[in-house]
Amino acid sequence: MNAYVGTPTSRVDGRAKVTGAAKYAGEFPADGLLHGFVVEATIPRGRIARLDASDALQVKGVVDVLTHVHRPPLADNDDAWKDEVAPEKGSPFRPLYDDRIRFNGQPIALVVADDWETAKFAATRVRVEYEREAFATDLESEHEKAGKVDRPHQPRGNAAAALAGAAVRHQADYVLPTEHHNPMELYATTVVRDGSGRLTVHDKTQGVQNVHKFLCSVFNKKHDDLRVVSPYVGGAFGSGLRPQYQVVLAVLAALELKRSVRVVLTRHQMYGLGYRPMTIERVALGAKPDGTLDAVTHEATAVTSRYEDFSRNDTGWAEQLYKSPNSLFSHKLVELDLSTPCDMRAPGAASGVCALECAMDELAVALKLDPIELRLKCYSDRDQSEDLPYTSKQLRECYARGADAFGWTRRNPAPRSMRDGKELVGWGMATGVWEALQMPVAVRIVLTSNGHAEVSCAASDIGTGTYTIVAQVAADALGLPIENIDVKLADSTLPQAPVEGGSWMAASSAHAVLGAAEDIRLELARLAKAMPASPLGGVDAPDVILVDGAIAKAGDKARAVSIADAMRHGKLERIEKQKLNHFAEDNSHARNTHSAVFAEVKVDEELGVIRVTRVVSAVAAGRILNTKTGRSQIMGGVVWGIGMALHEETVMDHRFGRIMNANIAEYHIPVNADVHDIDVIFVDEPDDRINRLGVKGLGEIGIVGVPAAIANAIYHATGKRIRRFPITLDKLLD
Repeated sequence: MNAYVGTPTSRVDGRAKVTGAAKYAGEFPADGLLHGFVVEATIPRGRIARLDASDALQVKGVVDVLTHVHRPPLADNDDAWKDEVAPEKGSPFRPLYDDRIRFNGQPIALVVADDWETAKFAATRVRVEYEREAFATDLESEHEKAGKVDRPHQPRGNAAAALAGAAVRHQADYVLPTEHHNPMELYATTVVRDGSGRLTVHDKTQGVQNVHKFLCSVFNKKHDDLRVVSPYVGGAFGSGLRPQYQVVLAVLAALELKRSVRVVLTRHQMYGLGYRPMTIERVALGAKPDGTLDAVTHEATAVTSRYEDFSRNDTGWAEQLYKSPNSLFSHKLVELDLSTPCDMRAPGAASGVCALECAMDELAVALKLDPIELRLKCYSDRDQSEDLPYTSKQLRECYARGADAFGWTRRNPAPRSMRDGKELVGWGMATGVWEALQMPVAVRIVLTSNGHAEVSCAASDIGTGTYTIVAQVAADALGLPIENIDVKLADSTLPQAPVEGGSWMAASSAHAVLGAAEDIRLELARLAKAMPASPLGGVDAPDVILVDGAIAKAGDKARAVSIADAMRHGKLERIEKQKLNHFAEDNSHARNTHSAVFAEVKVDEELGVIRVTRVVSAVAAGRILNTKTGRSQIMGGVVWGIGMALHEETVMDHRFGRIMNANIAEYHIPVNADVHDIDVIFVDEPDDRINRLGVKGLGEIGIVGVPAAIANAIYHATGKRIRRFPITLDKLLD
């Protein structure tokens, strides 16, 4: 039998997705289904003075219009609205709760009709008058008001004095814009109400149990009053970690009208949800003439809403990458009249490491050192923030493998020295780093006597390949063909799992599968040994393995009993085992993934048009469970990194506090023509300390460092250093 773990295994859910059999949140049918359309606020701050829905209610097919004065009861305290990902500080947003307007695009009414088009039309007939208040939405005009310092970092040494005395210094501000999530699948919820009044909530989410607990709390419902399911998700990338407001509105309408209700947000309305916050990243580096660092400081000033303090770790990554005896990091927040930001792929690191790695490139230029040489001179074998060794760190090998594949030694270091016809050619590189996280997860395995197994867990698959990884690990652990493994995920009634995010689900779910499979192995060993004249008689349980549909002695497969025979003898049709896997707490080592990213750009000298023609990403992320889906994860991260570098920016008219490009025609993202050669290299990184399989996770590391590598390549090509992202042709021609 083939071993599946570590091989390029095709997605077990692939056929369902390409044939349309896979159903998403906005596709589940229901008898008598009603449709809701959201009415949004058109001011960024103030109160609703008057909301008149009478004209909307006159439209044929409209059933009701829900508002803050006409709705079922909602919880009236902040704790009830907290979910497992909510910021510790602040008051979570409550849709249709009161007359307060907190951001432009806030939902203020829900029109419910027999069909979506009618609801959409009727929404234009809801009349709203406001009491307007002064507002602010511009970080750059308000950044001096940053008063909230988040994640205070213990300084090491005296960074200010070390910087002042350094032989070579570099300091600059790098501006990263607001970016909005644009997953392919729109946010949607279909609430199906059965005859008893129980609700099945089909929601687009990264955590069904998080949403379930949240809804029970908000609506004061018992655990069994509702169920949340989300078997397939068409992209989320962090936007679905918290329950989004449409799930509240859909349940609200279903309770009020005692009908099944669907609410699907438009692409424009998606921009009222979370986003990667704009940040101003100030990085200062001081070095000796040989390139060793004397000091590193990094201060991030970021956007948050007025009602919640959202932040992620933008600063401090240098402690894990580069040796320096002196460091100082801080993260400040500016409250603006916007919705609360949310996690977006590699939150904190995608922005913070971009600034750090651009600064390192600028320091390399000032020192006249090769960018790789500088990084190797500053290489840290320990996480300096806690003075800890790593469970594993093969970043040096990433530099070597990536540089070799890219052909880095052929690089002429002088800016504007490489050409291809009328295009300037630039080569740049950067380092990537992310956390290797793991969380408690429970899995249930039901093995039947015909050699099939059902593996179930509440974990979500947001397109990353959780279905496939779970099937691979289960097939190997149970000794069955992968075709005999049926995986059920993302149902709140299944064994517990956290939200899927942070690159932790692969390692976490895989080890829960191993735990449940181990209990099944022990049960099968007991059954097999109890059979008359058993070939496994006298064999200790630790020496029994499951392979090729049988229970066998390790190292001697001839001594075996088929699973079917063992279960038949034990008069069992099925064996069911559930295991909650906890990872042993280990504070003695740091756990991270790393990468080295190399980028080639070609820039039209006359027009300033930039093309990213090659990217090589060498990644050290422990054991790769599936090299096929793993490569796809890194490629997707690289494409998003191209978007961060060259395309993505939410444009706001600060006179009105309104987003001006809330669509995918004017909010630019990379398309096929923007994506050329991407080479993914997985560096072998055995790690028997982090967990049993040596798995670290891949979701985030693919994007980290990519924008900086591209920005550094653009400098090499043109001699112009652009510190405000995205890097567009107007900035090059300025």
